[in-house]
Amino acid sequence: MEAVAGKARPRRRFVDRLEERRFLAPALIGPAVVFVVLLVGGPLLLAVYLSFTNATAGSLEGDFVGVRNFSRVWDDPIFQDALKNTFLFTFASNAIVLVLAKILANFLIRDFRGKWIIRLLIVLPWAAPIALGVIGWKWLLDSLYSTVNWVGQAVHILGPNENPQWTGEPNLALIGIIAVHAWRILPFATIIILAGLASIPKEVDDAAAVDGAVGWRRMVYVTIPLVLPIMTIALLFGIVFTATDMIVVYLVTNGGPFNSSHMVTTWAFQTGIIAGSLGPGAAISLFLFPILLVTAVGMLWLARRTEVA
Repeated sequence: MEAVAGKARPRRRFVDRLEERRFLAPALIGPAVVFVVLLVGGPLLLAVYLSFTNATAGSLEGDFVGVRNFSRVWDDPIFQDALKNTFLFTFASNAIVLVLAKILANFLIRDFRGKWIIRLLIVLPWAAPIALGVIGWKWLLDSLYSTVNWVGQAVHILGPNENPQWTGEPNLALIGIIAVHAWRILPFATIIILAGLASIPKEVDDAAAVDGAVGWRRMVYVTIPLVLPIMTIALLFGIVFTATDMIVVYLVTNGGPFNSSHMVTTWAFQTGIIAGSLGPGAAISLFLFPILLVTAVGMLWLARRTEVA
């Protein structure tokens, strides 16, 4: 018996040592780090390499051209418009989403009959395939059969024969894709803010009510300060997701009319993949990297400063 016990002790000590933080933490986080490095780091390094070459489709090799791709891209008027559109598209859609998500979250946190049905309907745009949703939006914004125009005429916002071309005019095309994208990411922001509201202890609301903070006062002085870090994270995800996404623009307008609704992502795809100029396409895509990096660091700093202890 003593011999058996003596042999078992080293094994238990080895298992206990594996459960220590210095061994367990790297073992658990290691696969995720490897996955991110391979999934993100590899393509990013390849894009950096291609941006300094004149590589074309069919080959990843090319002659070194320095920063010539970046200078040519910067002087391109279509790229300049795409960069402006990206900023407008990103901040306008996320501003709309943040306001609507806060309103929806405040409504859905209450108890009422049929709440789960309303929650399901709000989550559907995020859960449904984007191609399926875009088909519906293309009908809504169609030049001949637009239900948006029909409703506008019915409530006398539009004239009897007034039919705006939502995807045929530059300004209206931008408004259309902003509306579609806001509809798409609204459920995600709503769920994040709803989780933040649900995490507020009931004792805090009770104490605020005793102090006379009800209605708008409670929202301004109690709810928003407590939920602000979560709202900041939701906004950060929304900005990064919107600025790097091309699906809505590609499916709704494809950059039209006359390249007026291109984003940096869609113009990079058009240049690098469709036109086959891998070098300039990679250079276009890399213009977003430092902007989003600074934005992410700034938003995380703001979230930490607004965190309530």
